[in-house]
Amino acid sequence: MLTSKQRAYLIGLSNHLTPVVSIGKNGVSPETVISTEEAFNTQELIKGTVQKTAPELPEEAARTLAERTRAQLVKVIGRKFILYRPFKDKPVIELPAPARAAGAGSMKETGR
Repeated sequence: MLTSKQRAYLIGLSNHLTPVVSIGKNGVSPETVISTEEAFNTQELIKGTVQKTAPELPEEAARTLAERTRAQLVKVIGRKFILYRPFKDKPVIELPAPARAAGAGSMKETGR
């Protein structure tokens, strides 16, 4: 699960990306899943689009594709979406560390 800080970081990295996956009138088809898997072989962060002819809403289609490719859905913006899946061996993108939980020993206890 991505934190909001990590999600914001990935969104910033995706600004320059062009969509490499397109979901069209066939929805999230096996061909779409295969092309997404191939894209994840060379990059950890991909951008995709959901065409107007797609049978699902963009959020539903992106979520389905993320589940089928074992990726994390970063964000859906209009008809565009961002997926993230780190490389198993050597991740290239270093995500910001998650913030520590409040009250996890960072503050001194008062003697009241």
